[in-house]
Amino acid sequence: MPEIVVKFDNRVVERVVTEKEFLSIGRTSDNDIVLDNRGVSRKHARIDFSGKEALLIDNESLNGTFVNSKKVAEERLRDNDVITIGKFDLEYHCGTETDEKMSDHDGTMILNTKRQRDMVKKDQQDQQIVRKAGCSVLMGLENSSDAEVQLDRDVLTLGKSKYVSIKVRGWFTSGIQAKIVREGQEFFIINTGRAGRTKLNGEMIQRHGLRNGDILQVGNTTFRFIEAT
Repeated sequence: MPEIVVKFDNRVVERVVTEKEFLSIGRTSDNDIVLDNRGVSRKHARIDFSGKEALLIDNESLNGTFVNSKKVAEERLRDNDVITIGKFDLEYHCGTETDEKMSDHDGTMILNTKRQRDMVKKDQQDQQIVRKAGCSVLMGLENSSDAEVQLDRDVLTLGKSKYVSIKVRGWFTSGIQAKIVREGQEFFIINTGRAGRTKLNGEMIQRHGLRNGDILQVGNTTFRFIEAT
């Protein structure tokens, strides 16, 4: 069954495991998940379940709904996605085995926190980047010779060899240390070289799906993944 872990200031406040066909999320007590914060609309969002799939729908909320720091209207959820609503983070786990109505916004306080402003600004900047590129992008951070790498091919290699798609730095980094593979609409990072020299969000990986905002480290070079919608 799907599970939603609700966090406030990185502290777990609720765990919701459900067999329902949908969950409503909002500020008022008639929701399945109640987020008691004035930055949350009365009927802010919902998650529809169909088989093993889950679809997050923003109910045209005043302050917006974010998945992995990207503002969304609708988003098909993947395991471990982080939904941000107001000051709350909701972690989605696959399983433990219209017309706008002003009444929906009634009493909702417009968020003006630094976190909210930063998320909106960052999302706007990221969406401008991927719209211009026409595809998902790796943004170079530390020790990267490329400010921006367009993920416009099915396979891109990363390493120290002169033949790789993306050059990286670092002692003990293999000629071809990793590759990024597109499968359908998703991208995966795969370690192909020396163990421990490919990390995702600080964790060593062998193969892992990429999500918007992920920090990828290959050798001593780091990138941030921006997912095109």
